[in-house]
Amino acid sequence: MFFRGGVDALMIRTQLAMPGMEFLDAQHYNEVFTTHGTIMILFMAMPFVIGLMNIVVPLQIGARDVAFPFLNNLSFWTFFMGAMLFNISFVIGGSPAAGWTNYAPLAEEFSPGYGINFYLLGVQIAGIGTLMTGINFMVTILRMRTKGMTLMKMPMFTWTSLITCLIIVFAFPVLTVALALMTFDRLFGTAFFTLANGGIPMMWANLFWVWGHPEVYIVILPAFGIFSEIISTFSKKKLFGYPAMVAAVVVISLLSFLVWVHHFFTMGSGAAVNSFFSITTMMIAIPTGIKIFNWLFTMYKGRISFTTPMLWSLAFIPNFVIGGVTGVMLAMAAADYQYHNTYFLVSHFHYVLIAGTVFSCFAGLIYWYPKMVGYRLNEKIGKWFFWVFVIGFNVCFFPQYFLGLDGMPRRISTYVEGDGWGTLNLISSIGAFLMGAAFLILCWNIVYSYKHSKRETTGDPWDARTLEWATSSAVPPKYNFAKLPEWNDLDDFWEKKTTRRNV
Repeated sequence: MFFRGGVDALMIRTQLAMPGMEFLDAQHYNEVFTTHGTIMILFMAMPFVIGLMNIVVPLQIGARDVAFPFLNNLSFWTFFMGAMLFNISFVIGGSPAAGWTNYAPLAEEFSPGYGINFYLLGVQIAGIGTLMTGINFMVTILRMRTKGMTLMKMPMFTWTSLITCLIIVFAFPVLTVALALMTFDRLFGTAFFTLANGGIPMMWANLFWVWGHPEVYIVILPAFGIFSEIISTFSKKKLFGYPAMVAAVVVISLLSFLVWVHHFFTMGSGAAVNSFFSITTMMIAIPTGIKIFNWLFTMYKGRISFTTPMLWSLAFIPNFVIGGVTGVMLAMAAADYQYHNTYFLVSHFHYVLIAGTVFSCFAGLIYWYPKMVGYRLNEKIGKWFFWVFVIGFNVCFFPQYFLGLDGMPRRISTYVEGDGWGTLNLISSIGAFLMGAAFLILCWNIVYSYKHSKRETTGDPWDARTLEWATSSAVPPKYNFAKLPEWNDLDDFWEKKTTRRNV
């Protein structure tokens, strides 16, 4: 899915590289940017972080497996079937072409064919699988922690996974209802979102973003947990301000349900409504800023090892801050009338989701890779991958801020030379292809390391601090711990290592 979403992105950037390009016609361009957004958010970022949760969370809490292994298996195959249903529209009647937000009425009477139907059914089924996963991991974390591990002694990644699952449980039923209502509109002639028969098109936007903005934090909060683990490990220090970090994650999860209207300030809700949601949106910067400073203070006077996972964590902080600062700009309702629906918003969104989620996916993959397969990825190739991707990312998306300020609308499939956007678009496209080349370097690293890396026998290749590193490097096939450990403190494994006591 990551490969297809990436290819879609390269097709978009090829079409926009120069004025008047005819690489894609308007219809195919709409299909490509729709599938790119949907795949990257729903079918790449979310399953990636949930996959890491499957591997790491039971190990971190000292459990032999998740609470409901059958439900875990069922949720995966349900999600997989939803993803395949979405993708099969590519060969049966054309892909959906109404954007990943699938706004009505464009997605209803103005979108004949099967593409939107496959979007609705595929996302619906995948969402049900995700909901089952959320329930499973909530029970696992709340009921299966090892002896002595209270909530405030859990690793940060486990905390963020728990809060993520809580968001899933409350947010995904809203998406399920919204998709069902639009399915009835398209297949059975109801009129929930059609103006012609008394429906309310903006109700879809409200329902979608009541789910959609918490969805952003479903893929961002686990990233915060991943970076917390990595920064603490490679700074050789206890995570600074652990209680404040936990509180910040909880506050963000609550605020994520109170900001959805900022996605359509231009709808005309009125000054009072826009002001309320503008304030709640800006408030998210407070707990987010707390985490940024906690990570910085964790590194302060630490013995930092510049391994590949740590490099991704260090790159995350400034790039994510850029996305956060521009997010505060977009939170101002009056200013949003200028920025909205331009490439300024596109750039902001990618600085948040790529710098946050994708960087964390790469960092977490490299960090826990020896735990999964029993050997480390090559560090030298990994650093090449890091530098090419991060440079390409900034070359691609930073110019888009200026394209947005210069008035370039998002979703357009072409432009003319007189618009003056050609140079920045070409630079942006070059950056996108650098990111694509970096992905090939990652694939090469996986193959090279499989052939040449030495077997990791210590179980703790990074000299880490959390419980998953107390067992063998390649997770046993049946269960994680032959004897369940005891846990006495947040960094109990580290303290037992340094005092040479048994875990």
